[in-house]
Amino acid sequence: MASLHPVARHGRLKTPSPWGLVGRFVALAAAVLTVSGAAFAGYATWSVSSEVRTVDLAGETGDGSLAAASVPEIAAIDGGVNLLLVGSDSREGQGDAYGETEGNLNDVTMLMHIAEDHSSATVVSFPRDMVVPIPSCPDPDGGSFDAMSAQPINVTLSYGGLPCTVLTVEALTGLHIPFAAEIQFNGVIEMSNAVGGVPVCVVDPIDDAFTGVKLDSGTHTLQGADALGFLRTRHGVGDGSDLGRISSQQVFLSSLVRTIKSSDTLGDFGKLYGLARAASGNMVLSKSLASPDTLVSIALALKDIDLDRVTFVAYPGTTGGEGVYAGKVQPLTDDAAVLFDAIAADRPVVTAQPGNTGIGAVADPSAPAATAPTDAAATPDPSVTDPAGTDPSAADAAPTDPSAGAAASAATALPQSITGQTAAEYTCSKGND
Repeated sequence: MASLHPVARHGRLKTPSPWGLVGRFVALAAAVLTVSGAAFAGYATWSVSSEVRTVDLAGETGDGSLAAASVPEIAAIDGGVNLLLVGSDSREGQGDAYGETEGNLNDVTMLMHIAEDHSSATVVSFPRDMVVPIPSCPDPDGGSFDAMSAQPINVTLSYGGLPCTVLTVEALTGLHIPFAAEIQFNGVIEMSNAVGGVPVCVVDPIDDAFTGVKLDSGTHTLQGADALGFLRTRHGVGDGSDLGRISSQQVFLSSLVRTIKSSDTLGDFGKLYGLARAASGNMVLSKSLASPDTLVSIALALKDIDLDRVTFVAYPGTTGGEGVYAGKVQPLTDDAAVLFDAIAADRPVVTAQPGNTGIGAVADPSAPAATAPTDAAATPDPSVTDPAGTDPSAADAAPTDPSAGAAASAATALPQSITGQTAAEYTCSKGND
């Protein structure tokens, strides 16, 4: 098959478009249906359903049900969840405020896993230029596209749409992903407005001519176009790479989770309904995710997870490669296997050490004492498994009470190459100086 045109065009794009808001916004968009009165919930269900745009994933039937798994009844979802969150750089229908570009690249790809017993959640970000195999994908116009041995992961959306991105991540991780969502620029703006802004700490000034983001050191409450610009900036944070941008986005994500779990946000019906409308009007959802009942079920699974059990990590990789792939991210598959084996086994994960946040973020020097990293926290936790397998007893570790599930399970310590943080950690974005 001919080479992909979007790959050639990619080098001319000034402002790639990452997204970090999707998972929490999907949950909050559904939450309005569970926390409000019956009449309000009924209206919200009709209103949200009437605006949802959907797409069939591979294995889904056309009526919105899954061939391999049933859609849960309205209640906390029964079992775990794997949900893929994709951010598109398409300007179609977005006006001319974001410049011009061709194609439709998934410049952010994030996988959210909720543990079977709803005691923890892990969100994995995939670098947009990471070179991976792409399996055969269904052609939206009929037939299928050929598999490719090596392409940047962000071409999958233009290649075969959201179903192709899902198939690629499934092949890369070994996980089944029944739920997926795609969002564009305007969706991020509307959702950040609906939540009332997100406090973001900046430890070094950010000045990015490509996105127009200019932030002094200190804490800024970002919403609307400011939130979008912060999430898009790559040249302004870390070392100017997408790896640095991911860790900077996690600063925003962890603060977002703390914001939406606050009593003010969860008790504000106006904000919750605004998120529901923003999500439905600016997203494309898999048929499996489009049902209000399913959204409610996932929201119920998320709402009671402790902040220190919500973990954001980046798929491990290193820049390198040869020829056309020179400088692009090469996946560290052996290290990644530790992460995805833990997810498949429904174990929570912890980074190798506190403060292993990546090159675009640092610990907040003004963090509340109860949540700031300490030297004592760096002492290995005996409940954490040995990722290298050198402790033969680690593989047999299990909760004494089977009903305790993942909450009592030993966490898996991730290799040093896998950076990230929990929602309980206060961090700051680091400007690129």
